[in-house]
Amino acid sequence: MNHQQKQETIQKRQEKNKGLLLEQLKKAPIVKLACQKVNVGRATYYRWRKEDKDFAKLADKSLHEGNLLINDMAEAQLLKAIRDNDFKAVVFWLRHHHSKYGNKVEVITYDKEGKLTKEQEAIFDKAMKLADLNPYDGSKDKKGC
Repeated sequence: MNHQQKQETIQKRQEKNKGLLLEQLKKAPIVKLACQKVNVGRATYYRWRKEDKDFAKLADKSLHEGNLLINDMAEAQLLKAIRDNDFKAVVFWLRHHHSKYGNKVEVITYDKEGKLTKEQEAIFDKAMKLADLNPYDGSKDKKGC
């Protein structure tokens, strides 16, 4: 076998492995698992992505399709849990699909002149500090966090 034939054989095997890898990514969008199934190293996958822009686009598309599949499977399991009267599943669904049950912050103002009184400003400042999800407030000393 001459050098050109070897290169063609390598190229054919590489194209076959790329195709198999893309199919695996559609089934399970986890690069490590897909590479293991096809017996291709992760470094090779990332090298192919870097060197072959068409492969990178196809890999992204396959990963997207795989994510959609997994999302469908997860939603099916969630619906099954709801049918089985799993209260946590019911709450999860409502929080994410019904505005009445979602997390929200409601601010009501009654502004006659466009300015807050000193008392209103103090209440507003306190509310904003309480609403802050950041566990460390830069104005506090480090002992207090």
